Amino acid sequence: MKQKITIRDVAKLAGVSSATVSYVVNGINKVSEETKEKVFEAIKQLDYQPDFTAISLSKRKSNMLGVMMPFVDNSLAPMFRENYYYTEMIGGMESIARKNKYDLLISGVRDPQDCKSWVTKRNLDGLIFLGLFPEALYEELKSLDIPIVLIDNYEEFGKSYHNIRIDDELGGYLAGKHLIERGHTAISFIGHDLANFPVDWNRSNGLKKAVTEANLSTDAITFFEGKGSSFEIGYEMGTKLLELGDKTTAIFASSDILAMGIIKALQERGKEIPHDYSIIGFDDLAINMISRPGLTTIRQDVFHKGVVSVQTIIDAIEQKISDPVHVTLSIELIERESTRRLD
Repeated sequence: MKQKITIRDVAKLAGVSSATVSYVVNGINKVSEETKEKVFEAIKQLDYQPDFTAISLSKRKSNMLGVMMPFVDNSLAPMFRENYYYTEMIGGMESIARKNKYDLLISGVRDPQDCKSWVTKRNLDGLIFLGLFPEALYEELKSLDIPIVLIDNYEEFGKSYHNIRIDDELGGYLAGKHLIERGHTAISFIGHDLANFPVDWNRSNGLKKAVTEANLSTDAITFFEGKGSSFEIGYEMGTKLLELGDKTTAIFASSDILAMGIIKALQERGKEIPHDYSIIGFDDLAINMISRPGLTTIRQDVFHKGVVSVQTIIDAIEQKISDPVHVTLSIELIERESTRRLD
């Protein structure tokens, strides 16, 4: 087995002390440029790999960020397999983290103490929460004194942390206004969990606002809850929609992935989109490029949201920003072929 190259080997070849090599590796400006060149040349010749764990402990900085997500059946696999929202978000996070020489560590949450232990063991510089978590979790982590960024958080305690989100109520309003302007007065809203998911609650409120503004009764809205966000759940909701018969002509799904499942279920039962049902989604995921018909949707740049969340936490780390930063990103209606004007 090849013997591991140590800092002493580098120092010997460069003709300097181990402390000098340590200064160079850790970026401490106590060494002349000429000496730095000698050390870097020795590192290159020996193919020396610094122990970044030891470096992070000595500097009290690891350049690693944690991303916490809720478990589904004690695993994160369903989140990535069934909902492309999360893959686009993580893609945006990774792109800006790498650009700033940070690494991402992704984990699921079991309980507050387990999360705190994970952060401590990894010596993480900051945490991003992607999903809905109990206040007790954040309270447990306060003692760690690291920046925390929340995404799409509407809880009162969320005001104490950096928060990245969109105007979900405006999104629901734009969706409702689009359908009403095309003559639809019987609308079904397909959400994930209205009682426990504030994002859906705000989107449904936006829909109600558009209906009320048009002097229509909110009783014309039929609410369905899928208890999750996946293609399969959308498909199940699509079969339930058929039970309404002609009581609905338009569907507002709280995510694109739900909308796609709904469309599949309806098409398999001989329904045409948008002839029989107009459908509008939310997110404008990249997968929309291959959906047929093209999905009308409320666009939020999910990739960019990931970028902004990581840039916010890096700024907080590097610039030692303690006051909470709250960012509301823009949204817009994207009209495609899945909605039509009633005859």
